Amino acid sequence: FNDTATTEIYTRSLVGSVRCVQETGVHGDWIYILMDSFALVIHGGAGVIGKGEFTPEMDKLYKQELEAALKAGYEVLIKGGTSLDAVEASVRSLEDCPLFNAGKGAVFTAEGKNELDASIMEGHTLRAGSVAGVTTIKNPISAARAVMEKSEHVMLVGKGAEEFSKKVGLVQVDPAYFYTEARYKGYLKVKEDEESKVAKCGTVGAVALDKFCNIAAATSTGGMTFKKYGRVGDTPIIGAGTYANKLCGISCTGHGEYFIRASVAHDIASIMEYKKVSLEEAAKEVVHKKLVALGGEGGIIAVDKAGNISLEFNSEGMYRGFVKSDGKFHTSIFKEEQHFIIMISLILLPVSYTHLMLQTSDL
Repeated sequence: FNDTATTEIYTRSLVGSVRCVQETGVHGDWIYILMDSFALVIHGGAGVIGKGEFTPEMDKLYKQELEAALKAGYEVLIKGGTSLDAVEASVRSLEDCPLFNAGKGAVFTAEGKNELDASIMEGHTLRAGSVAGVTTIKNPISAARAVMEKSEHVMLVGKGAEEFSKKVGLVQVDPAYFYTEARYKGYLKVKEDEESKVAKCGTVGAVALDKFCNIAAATSTGGMTFKKYGRVGDTPIIGAGTYANKLCGISCTGHGEYFIRASVAHDIASIMEYKKVSLEEAAKEVVHKKLVALGGEGGIIAVDKAGNISLEFNSEGMYRGFVKSDGKFHTSIFKEEQHFIIMISLILLPVSYTHLMLQTSDL
């Protein structure tokens, strides 16, 4: 290679690929190398999405914003960036969009305020960070990452989280920044009638597999419309709303209380590990059986270490999208739009496992 940066990316990718081979148990004279392959999946929330009230203009607008979030993460991954950087970039994009219940589009509490939660997790290290009940941090997902990387803690809450975010230099805003007319009207409607069918839940999230075979997951939310008494849902709870390990990464959306009780994100990873089933099988078991049995509604997005993705939900719809290394962006909202998910393209090389290990040991 002609430059150091390119050599470093190639080397890191190759070494990461060897680790993938070791962990997946592939043996013999043929191995899979993931050097140019990656995957990114996002969601903008699941729940009460009334298709009858969804105009073609709304459909176009939501899908444009979903694609913008995908592009933010894709630009990181295509350049050899990490899954952690990619999920943060995608979630920040969704947080900055008033259409989704996170960041700028956060719903209102019973007190007429906006309280935000977020979490992030890095699979190969099991590092994690989260914040809950924050009111002045522009991008809570970046605060969650700062907790993970710049403190000895996993979760910070309320004023303490805000104080910490100031200390590490994150952008602060006046609470009025989170006001949007649409969310405030929804709040007033629920205030008048708490049984109103206003969409009370909503979350955004992203999960990515990078060129180094590392997975990361991130989730952010404004919580539940008209929530009371400092209520916190599953989003900032590692293992409930967000989880990632070396096998897979998951981000959840829906009625948080049920996701906490079912430890949804962690349960999917555990089923994969202990029952030795695919990501799709594990996700279906949790979302369509265990969660439904409890009375929970919502969905998940997930990616495994081979680049397979899952977008499972038991609600009417879920704002969602994905992109792989082919650069084709896919976005959907309702069930009938569900895309056929193809496996990520792999490069098949006729190289012996031992020979490759010898080569990489010299890098």
